[in-house]
Amino acid sequence: MTETTPNEQFKTHRIVHSDDVDLSVNSYGEPHNPTIVFVHGYPDSSEVWAPVVEILKHRFHVVTYDVRGCGDSTEPDWMWGYSLQALSSDLQAVMRTVCPTQPVHLVAHDWGSIQTWESVTDFKLKNRIASYTSISGPSLDHVGQWIRSGLASGKFDKTGKVLNQLMHSWYVLAFQLPLLAPSVWRLGLDKAWPKVLKKLEGLDDPEVSETQRRDGVNGINLYRANMLPRILNPRERKTEVPVQLLVPTQDNYVSAPLVESAYPFVEQLWRRDIDAGHWVVKTHAEWVTNCVSEFVEFAEIGRENPSLAKARVQADQAPIEA
Repeated sequence: MTETTPNEQFKTHRIVHSDDVDLSVNSYGEPHNPTIVFVHGYPDSSEVWAPVVEILKHRFHVVTYDVRGCGDSTEPDWMWGYSLQALSSDLQAVMRTVCPTQPVHLVAHDWGSIQTWESVTDFKLKNRIASYTSISGPSLDHVGQWIRSGLASGKFDKTGKVLNQLMHSWYVLAFQLPLLAPSVWRLGLDKAWPKVLKKLEGLDDPEVSETQRRDGVNGINLYRANMLPRILNPRERKTEVPVQLLVPTQDNYVSAPLVESAYPFVEQLWRRDIDAGHWVVKTHAEWVTNCVSEFVEFAEIGRENPSLAKARVQADQAPIEA
């Protein structure tokens, strides 16, 4: 199933087979340390985690992988190969390979977070997941429930919040068009992407990823295969896994109500806000690593430090309605 090649100190590269794709997986640090698996979003590859990995690899067994169709991983033959179920199968294949006997800690951003909720809310996996840190990526089922509740309320303020979020999510509808969005990437958005991030997000990343065009084009299938089916027909997805929400308050894509859509469905919940934009994993890598470290240590030994205890969401704060 896997082929392992040591590349450098602290790093091991594997190819993990999962159903119809081969996943490019990198591991850092000592395998006997607690394992943290990082899942990237769109239109990124696992390279987005580099600043975080550099700090955490000395204390934890850190694992990153390119999601199907991105980076050095292969792609499925059709759009429905990007379903949440297929993405969950990929994550499970990675977990079995890098940490077959112990629960792992999950950290995910953007679409990585959206897809990871599928595994975190799967009761069959609750003993395999020790903790989950979600950054700027809500569960589509939770969002669907929030939208349904808001529109059905008949109250102007609740309906207004839903409509406001839908306006912020205009690109989701654009991505449903089979030719338009891929053409934009092929016509040069890949080369311009660092400049776009610098202007809109304050990111200074002058280098163009070698796989940026492919990452952008293939990742559109994440939206097409999952957005409408899940939001229009949401399931009730609950979890007993400890969940930490890291919330950049200047996020241009994920609003506070979308973050809070998880509240009614998570038994153990913590939330930490920061004045930052969507790509907080790059702009504030040290803050992210500190939050992840504290949460993983809590899940491992059961002791909350004062900072984490302050971030706990109390039962009387949930549910947050639309």
